[in-house]
Amino acid sequence: MMGIVRQKLVSGSFSQPRIKPAVLAVRSYSTSGTQMTVRDALNSALDEEMASDPNVFLMGEEVGEYQGAYKITKKLLDKYGPLRVIDTPITEAGFTGIGVGAAYHGLRPVVEFMTFNFAMQAIDHIINSAAKTCYMSAGQITVPIVFRGPNGAAAGVGAQHSQCYAPWYGSCPGLKVLSPYTAEDARGLLKAAIRDPDPVVFLENELLYGESFPVSDEVLDPNFCLPIGKAKIEREGKDVTITAFSKMVGFALKAAEILREEGISAEVINLRSIRPLDRATINDSVRKTNRLITVEEGFPQHGVGAEICASVVEDSFEYLDAPIERIAGADVPMPYAPNLEKLSLPQIEDIVRAAKRVCYREVPMAAVA
Repeated sequence: MMGIVRQKLVSGSFSQPRIKPAVLAVRSYSTSGTQMTVRDALNSALDEEMASDPNVFLMGEEVGEYQGAYKITKKLLDKYGPLRVIDTPITEAGFTGIGVGAAYHGLRPVVEFMTFNFAMQAIDHIINSAAKTCYMSAGQITVPIVFRGPNGAAAGVGAQHSQCYAPWYGSCPGLKVLSPYTAEDARGLLKAAIRDPDPVVFLENELLYGESFPVSDEVLDPNFCLPIGKAKIEREGKDVTITAFSKMVGFALKAAEILREEGISAEVINLRSIRPLDRATINDSVRKTNRLITVEEGFPQHGVGAEICASVVEDSFEYLDAPIERIAGADVPMPYAPNLEKLSLPQIEDIVRAAKRVCYREVPMAAVA
């Protein structure tokens, strides 16, 4: 790390970092026959941003020699060398603090956590050192840093490795919090995060890394970027709005297919951005469908869904024709046993039943009790 700092001091490139536009376009992109995994989307985004900006560097446990615990940083050490792809000791507090300090001086670190559960060791640096510094310095110090890694439940890894931190970081001013679903999301949002002048928490999902999604020629363009703070309507509908992020978007889309066969037209919104939250898109959709279901893997209390509910009640209450339904994880630490783990997480049938309830196709649970 000090080698990088010395190198930058000698070259004088700490002066004014090169600013690139964070957004290519706001429109939705068409799909094509080309398929890309989320893993390859993240890897290509890192590769292109490192190639175009010498201030971008990577650090974290096993990002170099091992090429990343999930192979997101594959081949980047060979291409950019150990000064820009840095294997760290197992000390999240240590290397996160170094990354924040480097960002103070104009570098653009991308800090990888093997899981965001381990980032709790570094939460002081993320919140107090990174998120608050621009405000507390009256804008004199920007902190262009990305904290990325898998978030939420994986499979059979227990409570200490299966927690969603979207509401944790989403509640903190000074941070931007992103959570991709498709390869397009992963590629466009990570590039935007690296170019952004503020600290970004980038919440991926381990179980999505190997999933393939269609991508267009625009998505594959090196200049491609997605706007931070803009949700995407993955599927249009007229009877009920379903909001989701990360892996739960896929569940919502599958539920929408089942509902279509039963005559219910569901609109599915991929949030993409947790903070800032695209309240306008959500409220516009609810004013059209008059019903809302929020879906997330995390705990129900103080969750992302709770914030969305508050926004809709404040701005669009008079448009609601049914009570809002929140689908979330169980309010317990994640069990290790596979059968209990499944019961603790939202399932497709939970979304289907909730949609039927708000559309009055099924008896509400309160009436059964």
